[in-house]
Amino acid sequence: MRTTWSQRVKKLAAELLDVPKDSVLDLPRITLIGGMQLYVENYRGVKEFRDDLLRLALSQGELSVHGKELTIKAIFPAEVVIEGSISGIQYKE
Repeated sequence: MRTTWSQRVKKLAAELLDVPKDSVLDLPRITLIGGMQLYVENYRGVKEFRDDLLRLALSQGELSVHGKELTIKAIFPAEVVIEGSISGIQYKE
């Protein structure tokens, strides 16, 4: 992926001001709790949802969540909470 001038400036500002890069650069923040619950912040939308696969669109790529009995517990404009037996997470840029 090619870095634009504005992305470089934002990255530098995040480093200088010591703020989280995910908030400045619009990067996803992914939190897995014990293979049973997954929080994804800064996602763009749901591309595919089945009980064994969830594909999320990100600002820079896609996140695939594999497992069994997956459910979307909560969905908000910038955050989604997934529950179930999560066996794998794959990030594609």
